[in-house]
Amino acid sequence: MTTTPVPASPAAAASSAGRNRRAVAAAGTSVVLWASAFVSIRSAGEAYSPGALALGRLLAGSLTLGVILLVRREGLPSRGAWPGIVASGLLWFGLYMVVLNWGEQQVDAGTAAMVVNIGPILIALLGARLLGEGLPRRLLLGMAVSFGGAVVVGLSMSGHGGSSVLGVALCLLAAVAYAAGVVSQKPALGHGSALQITTFSCLIGTVACLPFSGVLVSEAAGAPLPATLNMVYLGVFPTALAFTTWAYALARTTAGRLGATTYAVPALVVLLSWLLLDEVPALLTVCGGLLCLAGVAVSRMRPQTGRTRKSPAQPAEGPPHDAQRQETDGPREEAEEAGRGR
Repeated sequence: MTTTPVPASPAAAASSAGRNRRAVAAAGTSVVLWASAFVSIRSAGEAYSPGALALGRLLAGSLTLGVILLVRREGLPSRGAWPGIVASGLLWFGLYMVVLNWGEQQVDAGTAAMVVNIGPILIALLGARLLGEGLPRRLLLGMAVSFGGAVVVGLSMSGHGGSSVLGVALCLLAAVAYAAGVVSQKPALGHGSALQITTFSCLIGTVACLPFSGVLVSEAAGAPLPATLNMVYLGVFPTALAFTTWAYALARTTAGRLGATTYAVPALVVLLSWLLLDEVPALLTVCGGLLCLAGVAVSRMRPQTGRTRKSPAQPAEGPPHDAQRQETDGPREEAEEAGRGR
């Protein structure tokens, strides 16, 4: 006896679509805020050293997240979340922020962009290896297109600063730390909310950066106000808000597919630099940014599988009308024959 799958109710389908839209909106919020972080880092980085900037940013983020957590009364996540919290806190919130700030002082912006953008590729590979996620062809194709766009953006921006082996190595380390942090965070989200995981990961990163506290205090005393405000902005928005919305989206999709969305960051950085810093992008830079966005669009597309087409000669659900009539008329006719026989 064969059974036909029961289609989802309209209410369930609408609920699922609503969750998908919220996840996409959350990921988009993270990408926009992370793109804006590059503009703020330029200002704050002129007055603060890499470690001090990372610590100041994490302190502002931890304070913001801690207040929200207390207001919402979410408390501590379960025990199963802590391995992922500690790993992502040390790797992504701590190591990544310090070495990225340091690396960007050693190489030009274009080289940094090209090296750091291997991060989403590493996320997809680690997600497939450690989390059992697949590597769909559309994801691989989209990431290849986006990475090509990131290379074009990087080449168009290169030549305006020095590059060093140390700087390239630091950017590479930042990409590895970022990818490992994302993959570590994914299992933790099964044991706690996005706010809980982000808050305590940020606290772990803050503790790891406490050795820079003396440098932060001395540099803050002589830093101009705009640089300090930009550091606070980095903590409140690109850290507290963006990492929380990222965790919300990560809990609802694969690490590989979500990581691919960060390829929109180079295109948004070009746009924001144009609007806020009056840096008119070259034509090659614009083309690279468009390639990044095209690759993200390809990687986010879902293949149309598992759908059955309705046949014009037969309804999609239920038996044919004649069969229904035979099933209902058959017992009636048998009853009439039995009545006539009596």
